[in-house]
Amino acid sequence: MRAFIILALLAVLVMVATCYESHESMESHEYLNPFLNRRRANDFIQAERRLEAISQERIRERNKAPQERQREMCENYYPCEAYAFRHGYAAAYRHYFGKRRTK
Repeated sequence: MRAFIILALLAVLVMVATCYESHESMESHEYLNPFLNRRRANDFIQAERRLEAISQERIRERNKAPQERQREMCENYYPCEAYAFRHGYAAAYRHYFGKRRTK
């Protein structure tokens, strides 16, 4: 019985310690207004990183995987795209474009 009382008190202490409501979260400025104005919105990403991200995206656009090129080709041709919805893009590409090579 004594062990039960000690465990119950220990459980209450753990509950009080973990469920304590701190007011720090309510003091932040995000709590008052979750939206940023236009000037502050661009502060998250520095200009150098933005330019680097744009150049990386351009490189990725140039170096596409063959499957991605085939899928884009199939998406641009409506019968191929309709066939792809039923059988998949690889089968649709083979059906409409065969073994034709792409650059």
